[in-house]
Amino acid sequence: MKNIAVILAGGNGTRFGGDLPKQFVKVAGKTIIAHTIEAFQRCESIDEIAVVINANYVNEIERIVTNNQYNKVKKILLGGKERSHSSLAAIDAYTTHPNWQNINLIFHDAVRPFIGRSVINKVIEALEKYNAIDVAIPATDTIVEVNTQNIIENVPTRDRLRRGQTPQAFKLKTIREAYKLALEDPNFKATDDCGVVLKYLPQEPILVVEGSESNIKVTYELDMFIADKLFQLKNLEFGTSSLTPLKKEQIKDKVAVIFGGSYGIGKNIADLLKTAGAKVYSFSRTENQVNIKDQKKVQESLSMVHTQCGRIDYVINTAAILNKEPLMNLDTDTIREILDVNYMGMINIARESFQYLKQSDGHLLLYTSSSYTRGRSSYSLYSSTKAAVVNFTQAIAEEWKDFGIRVNCINPERTKTPMRVKNFGVEPENTLLKSEDVALVSVKTLLSDFTGQVVYVKR
Repeated sequence: MKNIAVILAGGNGTRFGGDLPKQFVKVAGKTIIAHTIEAFQRCESIDEIAVVINANYVNEIERIVTNNQYNKVKKILLGGKERSHSSLAAIDAYTTHPNWQNINLIFHDAVRPFIGRSVINKVIEALEKYNAIDVAIPATDTIVEVNTQNIIENVPTRDRLRRGQTPQAFKLKTIREAYKLALEDPNFKATDDCGVVLKYLPQEPILVVEGSESNIKVTYELDMFIADKLFQLKNLEFGTSSLTPLKKEQIKDKVAVIFGGSYGIGKNIADLLKTAGAKVYSFSRTENQVNIKDQKKVQESLSMVHTQCGRIDYVINTAAILNKEPLMNLDTDTIREILDVNYMGMINIARESFQYLKQSDGHLLLYTSSSYTRGRSSYSLYSSTKAAVVNFTQAIAEEWKDFGIRVNCINPERTKTPMRVKNFGVEPENTLLKSEDVALVSVKTLLSDFTGQVVYVKR
């Protein structure tokens, strides 16, 4: 069977407001529809992608597909006024395929960018036994049924109720037959494809695969706010137990500059890159008196490397200050030093790196902390500056995307580093990440095509 994802983006986004349909609004450095396409592009079980789009935005979607090199996108189809018109566009397009009886269509809303690979795979696996699949999650709120006068007529039992999501998936021959019968009905009206199968092929069982609470649909302004926070909190996740070795041929002869590379995660990254054959230059206060709060020092360091090597592929900033003390115990000089290193230092590195990374289509890698999601008592300055790293990453990734520069930040769980030991003392080994594992995820991120992402590293 050939598995074809159909991204439904035919709507005009009138409920969302603004000049563009909601699927073209940017969040975390990319349009919503780009995030959605990317989820299917990266899923190994998806063979092909078709995008169904409003005729007014064909050029926009073609640009997104080309710029992001989404090579699985084989068709861009024109949708219609209703959801059913968009589904029919895909059904008709693939019915002409010589092997159409061996095609699965996986329909997904363009404005559900958080669809996970595991859900997609569960849906495709279910198609081995069933011809129609829906994705839904349990209803957590009480649902009431009212009459035309807004009077409650029924309160259904909640344990049998589900909230529908997408994807909805079908054997092509099944959804084709359901729509064939539907189009013969002068009163046909549908909001989703499983509803069409349920009404016109009532003998066909529709299996429900459990979805995810995070698989939200971005419909209103509030949804955009929630989506932005979800991208911050849930972006790309690496479990250290599943890490695979580096492909050293991808790293050989690359030029990397690491600020804060004398110990901890920075040193581990330097060691990994050197072992793989990269040219690595490390700068820090203890190693060569380079304090990143000094823009001139940063400028001189990068210029020296570029003069020697003729290029810079990666710039990595692991330098930071953590003082575990209540704010009112800190003197003004200490406060200024923390802010200058943790925030202005990052800005200095970004500004001075731009010209070199633009030449190499390079990568700027920054570091946040699990404390960025909520300010922590006794290290308020550290956690708040780490929150700033996330917003800075997402903003600069968007600004620099057209220059070919990728910008990401790593968000590790609590990690055993000299800085942490200094502030928290000795902690149980099984509660902390190894800095070597964070370094490995960091290098894998450098080799990826991610941009604007918060890469979460967990044990």
